[in-house]
Amino acid sequence: MVRLGDLLVSLPFGLFLLLSGAFITIPGANAWSKEGHEMTCLIAQAFLKPEASEAISHLLPPNVKGNLSALCTWPDQIRHWYKYRWTSPLHFIDTPDDACTFDYSRDCHDPKGVKDMCVAGAIKNFTSQLSHYKEGTSDRRYNMTEALLFLSHFMGDVHQPMHVGFTTDEGGNTINLRWFKHKSNLHHVWDREIILTALSDYYDKDVSLLLQDIERNITDGMWADDDTSWEHCNDLSHCVNNWAKESIQVACKWGYEGVQSGMTLSDEYFDSRMPFVMKRIAQGGIRLVMILNQVFGDDHEEGFATAT
Repeated sequence: MVRLGDLLVSLPFGLFLLLSGAFITIPGANAWSKEGHEMTCLIAQAFLKPEASEAISHLLPPNVKGNLSALCTWPDQIRHWYKYRWTSPLHFIDTPDDACTFDYSRDCHDPKGVKDMCVAGAIKNFTSQLSHYKEGTSDRRYNMTEALLFLSHFMGDVHQPMHVGFTTDEGGNTINLRWFKHKSNLHHVWDREIILTALSDYYDKDVSLLLQDIERNITDGMWADDDTSWEHCNDLSHCVNNWAKESIQVACKWGYEGVQSGMTLSDEYFDSRMPFVMKRIAQGGIRLVMILNQVFGDDHEEGFATAT
């Protein structure tokens, strides 16, 4: 994925610092909601090893004081800027309608057919870039700060089921419907509506309370027996492909199932789908920290990252 690496070095770090403070909302930027991406990064940060935590603090701009979650939505905020327009296809994968499968060689490309330009390819590429971090400042091929932020964001995206959705409906974006009493679409339901409804109904709109519940389920709750298998990964290419396959399978069985344009989704859909949204956020966080601990930690093994 030479194109990704070549374009990354075009932005000086000083300019990045300037842009990182220029947070604006981009209409039509579809991904996990701000809350979803922040929770993914906060989960990861909670389980960082000391070496990885130190490296991340070094890479982040001083104004965020080592808080990775403060910049986890940055790739959404800049994706329509001219300089970063090339990153837009990296947030998702279009899979064949109703196939409910993901095949990297078939599906990982941008709308023009350029290979590797999808969220699975981006995760491999930016992990590979970060694997050069220990080579020090003499290696200036990549902007390590950007690589960290893109990787952290795209680990959230690949776990959002509708980001590996069907081609014709653009991952549910063209399936217009109502969420309870207001207009929405199926993609946005999975991006944000389910999260916001959960926050409103059960957590007094306090994201920290929801995050505490997710973390409790990881450490000693319903997912305590699963998190070891979530983070097991010897071959990144194989793992990323499996994560994308998980997403399209959830999208088929729980996202698209029973949904048609024009209908209203409410309690039944919310109650049955909310656990899957929360589990995918948890999985994204655990797998992100697995990658960060491996590329930055003392136990980093050569060959884990896919070559750029």
